[in-house]
Amino acid sequence: MTEFTLAAIPGGTVVLHDARRKTRRSVELSPFEIGVYPVTEEQVAQMLEGGRHSRRPASEVSWLRAIRFCNAASEWEGLDPAYTYDGEQVTWHVDADGYRLPTEAEWEFACRAGSSGPHYGPLADVAWTSADGVEGPQPVGGKHPNLFGLFDTLGNVWEWCWDYLDPARYADYRVFRGGGYADDAWSVRASTRRGGPPRSSHDDVGFRIARGGFDADGEAQGWSAEADLRRADVDGPVPFGWTPLR
Repeated sequence: MTEFTLAAIPGGTVVLHDARRKTRRSVELSPFEIGVYPVTEEQVAQMLEGGRHSRRPASEVSWLRAIRFCNAASEWEGLDPAYTYDGEQVTWHVDADGYRLPTEAEWEFACRAGSSGPHYGPLADVAWTSADGVEGPQPVGGKHPNLFGLFDTLGNVWEWCWDYLDPARYADYRVFRGGGYADDAWSVRASTRRGGPPRSSHDDVGFRIARGGFDADGEAQGWSAEADLRRADVDGPVPFGWTPLR
């Protein structure tokens, strides 16, 4: 069985930009762990039925399938599953020690690794993008890592996060981050937000696992169910595109 290689990420602060509401919010993060690489086709094939056996990032994986993968990996290692679900209704048990999807705040903090610009290094060196002329996801680890030792957080495949994209305008859409192999520099940025329905799958969207339980009453790492409800009640225009200023 393929082991999961995780990096320990220290606590810190990240500022998230909401393009629709034109607001920024600062999130204080506790230490957590996150995959050094995106989950690969090989790992999905081992944990779930089907899938190809290669070191390319798993793609064509829906958000719901990524959730099921996290639980399967937790159960395999004897950890408490992070999620329970009833059909498409998924509950995150924030105190669980099992594998899960990162929150959007965790993902951006881990991607940036202390950098403040849109990229943590020269894009040609750190990310597979349209400039490389490739026709699909490339084997993980082929470009340079960031200062946390994470590979492919930018480019190659977008990565699902736990959070909703914008529940006021897009109902159940979940966020994916980071840009893909067919995207240009405008999309392959640390703060770019896009998303899709939890059942949807795309040839340039995969995921990365995280771990960390938190002693919180429904709140963890920049996310809470109450905040989701508040955002769902806010009306406003849909912005042009979904790319923040940086």
